[in-house]
Amino acid sequence: MKVKVFDESHEKDLEFAVNEFLSNLDTDLIDIKYNVAISTCGEEQIYCFSAMIVYES
Repeated sequence: MKVKVFDESHEKDLEFAVNEFLSNLDTDLIDIKYNVAISTCGEEQIYCFSAMIVYES
């Protein structure tokens, strides 16, 4: 079993990266975990969109 972790600042970038990875995956997909983290720096909000894909090696 292996994992691949993606971390992007915009949800569309994460969507593109995950879809690109999955389109080339030639083994069984086990699970996908998704997370959003939000923090502030002054008055700016910073978003972090991440996903972890678990798949057979």
